[in-house]
Amino acid sequence: MATNETTNGETELLHDDEVHPAADCRAMGQVLDRIGDKWTIMVVGALSHGPMRFNALMRRIGGVSHRMLTLTLRRLERDGLVKRTAFPTIPPRVDYELTPLAHSLIGPLAALAQWGEDHRVEIEQARAEFDQRTTEK
Repeated sequence: MATNETTNGETELLHDDEVHPAADCRAMGQVLDRIGDKWTIMVVGALSHGPMRFNALMRRIGGVSHRMLTLTLRRLERDGLVKRTAFPTIPPRVDYELTPLAHSLIGPLAALAQWGEDHRVEIEQARAEFDQRTTEK
């Protein structure tokens, strides 16, 4: 058993499976950086409806540059979240689709989006109150 000091100064007991070495935390941070990225969320959402070609993805997402979409798709492919299929046609055709791993991400992302929608007003109110407090000084 290990202990952890909470934000309010209390000490809580952690089970052995709850203790994460620094390397695990860094690795988890990298995963969360990828799946929490704005463009990753937009690409996963767009591809959740089925395979798409690059230009169709650009149109569906809107506001993403060619370079940013290319980088995002390559990173997602590297992480095993997107499958890229090139067809030997003239002109060449490339389709992008979610892997089973990425399909397992749709539910958690939907839950996070719902949480954001449910608490958006509270967050906006907290921001306004904070901004007012910090500008008054």
